[in-house]
Amino acid sequence: MNPGEKYKPFNAVPLSDRKWPSNTIKKAPVWCSVDLRDGNQALINPMGIEQKIEFFKMLVKIGFKEIEVGFPSASDTEYVFVRRLIEEKLIPNDVWIQVLCQAREPLIEKTFQAIDGAKNVIFHIYTATSPAQRKYNFGKSKEELIKLAVSGVKCVKKYVSALTKKAEATGRKPAKFRFEYSPENFTQTETDYAMEICGAVMKAWGASPENKMILNLPATVECSLPNQFADQIEYFCRNFPGRENCIISLHNHNDRGEGIAQCELGLLAGAERVEGCLFGNGERTGNLDIVTVALNMYTQGLDPQLDFSNLEHISAEFYRLTGMPLHPRTPYAGELVFTAFSGSHQDAIRKAMNARKRSTKQLWDVPYLAIDPHDLGREYNGIIRINSQSGKGGAAYILETMFGIAAPKAMHPVIGAVIKARADKLQRELSPSEVYDIFAETWLYTKSPLNVLEITERHIEGERGSDKPEQVAGMATIEWKGKRYAIAANGNGPLDAFVSAMKQTPAPAFNITSFHEHSVGSGSDTQAMAYVQITKEDGQQVWGVGKSSNVGRAGIAAVVSALNFK
Repeated sequence: MNPGEKYKPFNAVPLSDRKWPSNTIKKAPVWCSVDLRDGNQALINPMGIEQKIEFFKMLVKIGFKEIEVGFPSASDTEYVFVRRLIEEKLIPNDVWIQVLCQAREPLIEKTFQAIDGAKNVIFHIYTATSPAQRKYNFGKSKEELIKLAVSGVKCVKKYVSALTKKAEATGRKPAKFRFEYSPENFTQTETDYAMEICGAVMKAWGASPENKMILNLPATVECSLPNQFADQIEYFCRNFPGRENCIISLHNHNDRGEGIAQCELGLLAGAERVEGCLFGNGERTGNLDIVTVALNMYTQGLDPQLDFSNLEHISAEFYRLTGMPLHPRTPYAGELVFTAFSGSHQDAIRKAMNARKRSTKQLWDVPYLAIDPHDLGREYNGIIRINSQSGKGGAAYILETMFGIAAPKAMHPVIGAVIKARADKLQRELSPSEVYDIFAETWLYTKSPLNVLEITERHIEGERGSDKPEQVAGMATIEWKGKRYAIAANGNGPLDAFVSAMKQTPAPAFNITSFHEHSVGSGSDTQAMAYVQITKEDGQQVWGVGKSSNVGRAGIAAVVSALNFK
């Protein structure tokens, strides 16, 4: 295939002195959720009325102040849903509902019947304006489409006036109206023509700085690079007559996988408002993902004015109501986005997490994590997961954070090698409980070649007033490679006595070269964990681990564990 014979490159607007590259986003835009209309129409099984009511309540709780509730003239379900929102008083006083309608009087009339009684309404009409749509959809000229759009505006104004008079006649406070117009497929429309039709609509509506209308500029089909889209928006904002009378809104789609970038650059270019859906739900490759854009701002220190502090709950509700699963690597919300399998990543995360425990009042700077999972209502438990690619720090982090086993750093490579070998053998990820089980069977529960059958100890104190140090007499019955031995020796403690007594057996001679211990649990359930490194007579160094409610016995168990390590 030769794409040059079938496709042509995007025709960028002439903008040589663009300003947007040096701009920054300093505050959140006005967010408008279109989940209940644009998102809902893209579902395999669209939501029913009860589902839409639940979804609406969730959007309100998140903090949306503008919500497109549907296309009331399109179906009875859409119409009844809007009526229920109004009649059941489910719309907070500071929330604007948005309704979409084509510029045709029968549809406009039915839409006004649906919104009767609402307090704050954005009435949104659109006309398709791209050359292909003018050619195939309408068979109309540019001038004919302008007349169609203007006639739609005049029709809306007529019904706004009628609804206002009706409210006043019945003693009700008239609804507040804001008008929105979309030149559908703005990005594929000649920019100068888009400004021409928007200008005619604005004039017909009578917008002013005190009564601004919304000009929504949709990337109905994403067709350019993000920088080219930003050029279009800046060109429009700089050259549109009456810019002070309108709010420039974006409605990005994701056909090229660049919808988020296009939106962010569009905001740099002068847009003030954003339409999109939770998690990018929408036709084809989806609408703009508002969650990602908002949390991108959050990671830059800006309050997005939307609350995603319980993102797991929102994700679960989204799936329950729409039936649309989230990809495990969906930004911020996916199951795996806070998970590291790589050993070097795991080690860096573990070290940074441990350092932050000593001081919480500091800027977030954990390697590989753009945001603190706690800010989204998520836990650290799933950050480090273990497979054959994992390194020495990952397994140690799991054992410490989930099971309280704080092995000394020098032992981490040994633990990591044991866990990694098992994951490599199974060719799959290991769960935290499996990591613990492998650790326990390798170090805590071994009985071969050394098994302690019985052990007792007696403390020997010198005569009162003497300088003779306290001694412990240790006695044990052990098995070494299946043969039983009774051993006994004195030492300065239970562990020292046991090590001395082991010299009476055929077990290899050794010295303890490193010893660490800590407690696990609390209250009556507290146990001691001991970690012992022994150096055998041939120079081999081996780690062992012991656990017991008796501190002295934990050390002895660790020595047994080291001698049994394979």
